[in-house]
Amino acid sequence: MNTASFIAHRIAFNKQRSFSRFIIRLSVIATAISVAVMIITLAFANGFQQKVSEKVFSFWGHIRIQEMAPYQYVVSEEIPITASPALVAQIKKNPQVTTVQPFATRYAIVKTKDDLEGVLVKGVDSTYNFKNLQSFIRRGRPPVFKDSTYSREIMISEYTATQMKLDTGSRVLIYFIRPDNSLRPDRLTVTGIYKTGIEEYDKTFAIGDIRLIRRLNDWEPDQIGGYEIFLKDYKQIGAVSDELTRLPQMPEEWDAQDIKNFAPNIFDWLNMQDVTRNLLIAIMIVVAVINLITCLIILVLERMRMIGVLKAVGATDWTVQKIFLRHSLLITLSGIAAGAAGALGLLYVQVRTGFIKLDESAYYLSQAAVKISSWEVLAICAGTFLVCLLVLLIPTYIVKKVQVVKAIHFR
Repeated sequence: MNTASFIAHRIAFNKQRSFSRFIIRLSVIATAISVAVMIITLAFANGFQQKVSEKVFSFWGHIRIQEMAPYQYVVSEEIPITASPALVAQIKKNPQVTTVQPFATRYAIVKTKDDLEGVLVKGVDSTYNFKNLQSFIRRGRPPVFKDSTYSREIMISEYTATQMKLDTGSRVLIYFIRPDNSLRPDRLTVTGIYKTGIEEYDKTFAIGDIRLIRRLNDWEPDQIGGYEIFLKDYKQIGAVSDELTRLPQMPEEWDAQDIKNFAPNIFDWLNMQDVTRNLLIAIMIVVAVINLITCLIILVLERMRMIGVLKAVGATDWTVQKIFLRHSLLITLSGIAAGAAGALGLLYVQVRTGFIKLDESAYYLSQAAVKISSWEVLAICAGTFLVCLLVLLIPTYIVKKVQVVKAIHFR
């Protein structure tokens, strides 16, 4: 061990009580808190964005193909299109596509003896992959589709079930307004109750058979509202949408759109979390840097006589600088290690217990979601270390200005 390292370790692990010892502990704690807050903020922000996005994707897919309708909102009926098996075959050749399934929607009124509630029935068929909705199902099961006729089963939201005092097995009358403005009643059985946590969906949708929608709309047997497409990687939505739009089998009046375009309010809100996250991380870096600079200046001033003695016996400015730089790096590394360990421990407890609760009606989640990325944790630790290392070089230049005689007599 060289001279600078030896002296730095003696100073760092000196048991003697002093003001600088208190400042060192305070700096380690401040660095640990800064690193912990950055890791926790990133994990919670990433988890929150991922879980809310997954809820929207699970309900609607990643891409929708339907008749071009500018400014159309997700909660609305579609213009009917004729199903195209040739187009579906082309879409499935895309390596990113996992599922292509038809759907259609129709406004209706659900009625019991004492209550009635407006819903938008989302009609699907036997090819629909209910695994995407499995995590939302609170009780019962999805509708079962028959080969001979349309299914008389329906799945409603927990909100609708609570409002109308319904449960699985309940029989309800459902009224549709037909194209000629006449009311068409049908009696259906509630087989499942779901809850997405997205109030807009839970207050609006019920899920039934697409053949019932066709029957009520007087559509042809091969007409649908559109196609929902699920991808392996949601980050490829934009690229895949463009590829599907250019397919030879795609009619000019049809369009393949990112589902984010149908729910801009949710995704714009999620994108705003990035600004808050980045601002908080920047503040924590500034706090860590200021603490370390303050700590180092106090250490240099407290050891002024030592600096004078070292210079008097021939130590170079760089040798003395390295003493304080190594000391500061010990503080930085201790703080980073403690902060990372504390943050990961807290996040692990949250994953296991979910003790941090959220108002689901406001945040779409009942508890804080966590997504820990090892490379992001390493980037925070390495970035904090690098920034602190560069900034710590500044106060060490005080050593160059120290005059030997004045330093020895410094009080």
